[in-house]
Amino acid sequence: MSDARQNVSLESALAEARARYVEDNPASLAAHVEATAAMPGGNTRTVLFHAPFPLAMDRGQGGRLWDVDGHEYTDLLGEYTAGLYGHSNPIIRAALDAALDKGWNLGGHGLMEARLSAAIVKRFPGIDMVRFTNSGTEGNLMAVATACAVTGRRKVMVFDGGYHGGVMYFGGGGIPINTPHQWVLGIYNDPVSAVALAEAHADALACILVEPMMGSGGCIPATAAFLQALRDVATRVGAVLIFDEVMTSRMSEGGQQKRLGITPDMTTLGKYIGGGMSFGGFGGRADIMERYDPRRADAIPHAGTFNNNVLTMAAGTAGLTKIFTADAAEALFARGEDFRARLNAVSVGVMQWVGLGSLMCVHFRAGAVERPMPVSEREADLRELFFFEMLDRGFYTARRGMIAMSLEIGEPEMAAFVAEVAAFSEGYASLLA
Repeated sequence: MSDARQNVSLESALAEARARYVEDNPASLAAHVEATAAMPGGNTRTVLFHAPFPLAMDRGQGGRLWDVDGHEYTDLLGEYTAGLYGHSNPIIRAALDAALDKGWNLGGHGLMEARLSAAIVKRFPGIDMVRFTNSGTEGNLMAVATACAVTGRRKVMVFDGGYHGGVMYFGGGGIPINTPHQWVLGIYNDPVSAVALAEAHADALACILVEPMMGSGGCIPATAAFLQALRDVATRVGAVLIFDEVMTSRMSEGGQQKRLGITPDMTTLGKYIGGGMSFGGFGGRADIMERYDPRRADAIPHAGTFNNNVLTMAAGTAGLTKIFTADAAEALFARGEDFRARLNAVSVGVMQWVGLGSLMCVHFRAGAVERPMPVSEREADLRELFFFEMLDRGFYTARRGMIAMSLEIGEPEMAAFVAEVAAFSEGYASLLA
């Protein structure tokens, strides 16, 4: 990037980047226009949409993606953490092929669901027993409903900026389609106010639901002191502490709870644990989960046609038992910590990388990022400029600046991205000051 970029305005730089994007992606534009005929905005998954139109992907291989216009990208998005194994892992493929060879939609118990559940229980300290769903959203819905049922209480404590699925989103305080629980909204990473809030609602508080790292909110890790304070107050007031580890389960063999040594009463799971197939789950203490034992006269029913679908059970079992071992989890965490440190070392001005292990997000603001804050117009424009610039350089990230490393991302990919971030920082230093 030439030094001439130093003197451009943010407005002109962004206008140029948008125009270049439109010119370079006519097939994606055509795909978007076609999709608008049957889907609102041509979209069925809001996070993937961005102006002026989203890319349409054609195929993936290993840690690479190709869009319908033929551009090749290093995939740093990692399907928002679900794509841990990349796009064509041979062990996952073999497991899927073996499952398909035996047919699908079998309508009965299978062997793999017991094997996958055993692997999960072995790994996570807070899970004595587990049940499966089809997404992290479902897992969180079931965990909260379970907590309300077992405690006989109705209030649910969450945190401003948190995301627990499509109907449990609290960015800016919440959205119109959130489930109608009696929500109690706390401040993330503020143990004093969180404890006071929980104690103020103690008699009616069914559970505290928290992400050990806010994913959608900007990859903001919770401090150990904050999570321990929640653990302690939940015990005192008799509320169920739920860790949403849909994203952070990858932080160690047993998630962030094992890394920190703080054990929740329940844990929710999703994303990569299904081997790249649709997956969700909720688990916890035996005395809570046993309420779902259908042999009990007072059993709570829990249905779901695809809870134990053969593809997810086969791919998930292969992934957890053959690929993402304890050693592999530790190596990925260390690689991610090194990657983020290198990115911060070449980022200038207000540009900074926040995250944990293999998950991180770029922020364009000065000072420590400890909780979600309203995004200024300037921050939003810088984030958009960065997104388009990285696409030009062959790197696919989330539009909001998030990176989720897959196991396919190694030193060559990391070094190449660090070099491009350094070039971006240098070229736009005046805008980042």
